[in-house]
Parts: sequence; structure tokens; C-alpha cells
Amino acid sequence: MPDQPVVFTDAALSYPNLLSRIPRGDYFVQAVWDRDLGGRVIGQSAGNMYNPSQKITMGDTTERFSLVCDSKVPTPVFADSKFVKEIKVRSKLLSRFHHRPEYLAGAVILPVQYYTEPQRRFPVYFMVGGFGGAYYHYSKTESTDTAASIPLDTIACIKVYLDGDCRLGHSTYANSDNNGPVGDAFAKEFIPELDRRFRTNGGRVIRGHSSGGWTVAYLMTHYPSLFAGGNASAPDPVDFRRFNETNLYTDHKRVEFVDWAKFDKRKDLPSVYDRPNIAHSIEQVIYRGEQNVSFDAVFGPKGKDGLPIPLYDPQTGKIDRQVLAHWKQYDLTQYIIKHWGNLKTDLNGKLRISVGTEDNAQCPAIRIMETEMKKLGANIEFAYYPGTHFTVATPAYGKAQNDFLLKKYQEWLVRIKR
Repeated sequence: MPDQPVVFTDAALSYPNLLSRIPRGDYFVQAVWDRDLGGRVIGQSAGNMYNPSQKITMGDTTERFSLVCDSKVPTPVFADSKFVKEIKVRSKLLSRFHHRPEYLAGAVILPVQYYTEPQRRFPVYFMVGGFGGAYYHYSKTESTDTAASIPLDTIACIKVYLDGDCRLGHSTYANSDNNGPVGDAFAKEFIPELDRRFRTNGGRVIRGHSSGGWTVAYLMTHYPSLFAGGNASAPDPVDFRRFNETNLYTDHKRVEFVDWAKFDKRKDLPSVYDRPNIAHSIEQVIYRGEQNVSFDAVFGPKGKDGLPIPLYDPQTGKIDRQVLAHWKQYDLTQYIIKHWGNLKTDLNGKLRISVGTEDNAQCPAIRIMETEMKKLGANIEFAYYPGTHFTVATPAYGKAQNDFLLKKYQEWLVRIKR
């Protein structure tokens, strides 16, 4: 309650050490009170309370310091420009699930022809950012380019940057026990409202990278009739026989994580995710909105405390087999195999998956999927390029992606004219 103190001692969850063991000296300290109102990043979530940064000197372990959270994180305001417009669609499906108003949002980037040809309708080119890729960077500021949509080759299109951020991480636009029916809300509420507000022509392509890439693979395999084509770039693991370094189905002992310092070829990058106890110790303190919690939120069941049940013990890496049974429905390789009879007509030839050969976290799972798709006879294109998760996006990589989407859109035009 207001004015009620909360005392933090060594009983509190902490990282990297107990409060009493922090080296003595001068520190700047700040407390953020998470009211859990919907934002992903606790320090940037609208409505959360905090104190201005305060300098203290830690000496005797019996000392007490008072922090007063009397400042509030403001609600961000998206500033539209001529060519860039915010779209926020209130979702009945998500609001019902979360018992509070919920929205799907994004930035709509219009082409020049939207104004010069007022009767013309345009295809929609969806873009999905990776983890942490919120749409607010399209908001108009003096330092932000809010120019018109760049055409797909010579085809003017409406581009829509989708916001994957949610309170537990990246929703990946998947229906889940923790984030709710996000996929259904996108397909049944967001797209119809987008079509109502803007002059669209029914043709849609989609691309995304990393968690955005997994979003593309999920939406294409669950709602294939909505799209002319999609490119999933370096998606999060699409086959759980290679989730980071682990085969989740056969390794009953522990989860192994990639050494990200080697993975990124930058030796100065802190290697924290190579040891699951470190990654989860950090996230236990933050408790929501980060990468491991995000995986658990999308793939796993909801716990009695309202938070996702983790796949594995953060100290030992031991996998919870009951939780894994829930995860299996999000193994996209297995999903396609199981549902291919129903998917074949609408999905065949529409999906392309591209990745860097040095992307040790994502590439191995994609190679497994490719092998299985060949056995299945599924026409899904796989493309491999030099580079890591962060260096693969060269101009040639982007051009090949757009060339595929252009071809799929042109094929869609032919189909609807028959």
C-alpha cells in the first residue's frame, strides 16, 4: 500500500550475490516497482513506479538505506507522420483471456502512391522484429526516418511492422496458455481491422528474423491461407531435437546452452547463456519479460502462480518431462508432419526458411527440419548463407528474401485472376 515499506534482506532473490556480500563502496541505486500492467521491459513499462537514481556508500552490513518510489514511467505516445501510422486493435479474444483490455499493435508504413493514387489498393508486407523489437522506433521524432514505404521491387505496398512485445517476452503471435490466443486474435481481429482502415487488396507477404522468424514459421503453418508467402529468417528452434545444444526428447539429464561468445565470434561478449543456472538466476530476479521466460511462456503451461512453468531446473538443467509434453505441440517440424494432409494445399511452396551457417543456435534445428520436409515431400524452401545470427543479414541475403516474397505475391495475383 502507499507509504508501506518493503525491507530487502539476504532473504530476497538476488544476483550475482547476496546483498550482504556486495563489495563495500559507493553505488548508484534504484528500485523499480513492477505493477505488471503489460509492458515487457520492467524499467520501461508504463505505470511502474521508481525512485530517481541515488548515490549511497555501503559500509557496515547493518546499515539501512531508504528508497522512495515516487516517480512513474509515462505511457509512451506514438507520433504519426504522413506515411507512418500507429495501429492498435483492441482484441476481444485477448481481453477475455487476460480479464483486462488487450491490444495488438504495430506501425503502418504507407507508400507514396497511397496519396497520389487515392483509388488504388495495395498488398501488405508484414515485418516482425526479433526479441525486443518493439514498433515505437517508427514513431516520428527529429532523429527518426518516417519516410514512405519502399516498394517490393517495383510493387508499391503497405508495410506493417508488428509488435511482438508482451508482458512475458515475445508472443511470437502463437496461441499459448500464458499469452493467450494471440494467433487467433491476429488472424480474426487484427487483419480484418487493418483491411478496414487501409486500402489493402488482400495480398499479404510476411518476413521476420529470430523470434520474428519463428513467428513467420508459426503463422504460415497455422494460418497459411492468409498469406501469399513468408520468409522465416534464422527462426528460434523449429525442431526440438536441437533446442540450443540439446535434444529435448532424448537428453533426460540437462539442457545445454550455446557458448554465445564463440557463437557470435566476439570474444568480448559475456558468455552467460552457456550455463543455464546463470541465465535463469538473472531471470529469477527479473522474473518476467526476458528470453528464457519468453520461451516458457509460449511453449509451456501456466503455473499456479500465474507465471509459466519452466522447462528445466535452473540449477541443474534437468528437464521437466511433463512440461516438455506441453512444449511438443510447438515443435514446428512435428506439427507440419502431423497436419500435412490439411496443410499441403495452402502451405506448399509458400514458406522459405533462411539462416546463417555459423548460427549455431538456429541452423542445426533448421537442417533437421529440412531433412524431414524432404521425406514428407513438402515444398518448403531452405537457404543457407555465410554468417552468424547477427551477421547474416547482408544485402544479398535481403534481396533473396524479397525476391522470394515478390515471386509469391505475383503467383497470388495470377491465382485470384483465374
